[in-house]
Amino acid sequence: MESYRTVQGTAKAELEDRHSRFIAQLSFADTEQKALDFLAAVREAHKTATHNVYAYVLREGARMRYSDDGEPQKTSGLPTLEAIRHAGLVDCIIVTTRYFGGTLLGTGGLVRAYGGAAALAIQNAHIVTMRPVLPGVWRVPYAQYEQAVRVLEACGARLDDTRFEADVALCFSMLEQQRDMLCRQAGELCRGAAQLAFEAVKSAPF
Repeated sequence: MESYRTVQGTAKAELEDRHSRFIAQLSFADTEQKALDFLAAVREAHKTATHNVYAYVLREGARMRYSDDGEPQKTSGLPTLEAIRHAGLVDCIIVTTRYFGGTLLGTGGLVRAYGGAAALAIQNAHIVTMRPVLPGVWRVPYAQYEQAVRVLEACGARLDDTRFEADVALCFSMLEQQRDMLCRQAGELCRGAAQLAFEAVKSAPF
């Protein structure tokens, strides 16, 4: 499992060039169906627009697709795709709506407008790095609570929740490669009787 960059939620940006409006909307989409659903929603909201250009990149299968939606070939969808790839993002879609302003922009003008609108939307997005994260629970006596928290911090773990029950359950997340360090230090603190339980590794912001 490798690290990758994606976005959370949606983002939007708009620019104008010679009276043509370009409205770029970006959304998280980790499946083709989610990408197509977002595209359909944008098209529905902008029925009177001249074009609804799109591009998306999916991590699964390294799938990429774009459409110029009636604009000259490679002047709109491809620059949108390149903006996503340049940012190093996956699992997202950008749809750029154009309302024609009456002046032809030419090939270079279209590339700059669509690529620029997509880049602005990415700038406005909440970008996260997804890493292989190992969730776990460490149960300690109340007397060792503060020491255990310091051990977790020293191992780079993030404390997600604390449950005060018969003992203290420290729910945490950490990078997978720090597991051995935590096991060693927890064993030292608990004299070889550390109650550590780990879940399956998953991709999560960390």
